[in-house]
Amino acid sequence: MDLEGVVEEAVVNMLREAVTTLPADVERALRDAEREETSAIARTQLRTVLHNLEEAGRRSLPLCQDTGVPVFFVTGAMFPGLEEGIRRGVARATAEIPLRPNAVHPLTRKNPGTNVGAGSPRIVYRPTGELDTLITVMPKGAGSENMSALAMLTPSQGLRGAKAFVLDTVVRAGGRPCPPTIVGVGIGGTADHAAELAKEALLRPLDVDNPDRDLDALERELKDALNRTGVGPMGLGGRTTVLGVRCAMAYCHTASLPVAVNMQCWAARRASVRIRPDGSTERVP
Repeated sequence: MDLEGVVEEAVVNMLREAVTTLPADVERALRDAEREETSAIARTQLRTVLHNLEEAGRRSLPLCQDTGVPVFFVTGAMFPGLEEGIRRGVARATAEIPLRPNAVHPLTRKNPGTNVGAGSPRIVYRPTGELDTLITVMPKGAGSENMSALAMLTPSQGLRGAKAFVLDTVVRAGGRPCPPTIVGVGIGGTADHAAELAKEALLRPLDVDNPDRDLDALERELKDALNRTGVGPMGLGGRTTVLGVRCAMAYCHTASLPVAVNMQCWAARRASVRIRPDGSTERVP
């Protein structure tokens, strides 16, 4: 069985779904925000977003001209041809959907036109003892990705310092990441681990609570505080600066406290598929 071909086809279908539709939890959050907004300007921005969403679904066109760079998270069974199948799928999707060819050489800025190159697409592997393979794609646009930030705090700055850093990062970003955003926060680990935690935290749906009580409380506190900043949809004011905050943590060195922030714009796109050993596939909500 050609599992590499199965992966390629699954990746094309995942990317088509991801860039043309929003996950149900994100769409619900946007509709709730539009109903609850008190600012006329903010409501107008949210209505425009929702209209855009409806048109994209009706025409099967990308939600945003910036279709991002695809970031893949792979958990479960690993097998030969998995990475090549993902890369082939990305190149095909770029031509067929189409996706904007965003991946360029960082120094020469040469664009191969396929979104495939050295280190692109980014694939994060999480091998387990499961027989199935779960692949999730999260397209990341530059507007939100460019607002990423990392702080190497000292332990004495503690939780108070971490909260202040998140608030300052979102306020300084203003309208550039196309709010309302979802804010991913990685706490602990090493510098690179904190950044990875912040991005991976964005995969948890908005209607799924954090299983860690302390982190769950922190998410709720930060969401409330960020929505009091007045940044609002597209940075034009209002009570909906963020749709949610997602936090993840890892143990860190006794002398350090890394904190990373990774934002996702209102087009918080993601899609998943499960591949079984027999080559059958199942879309995962």
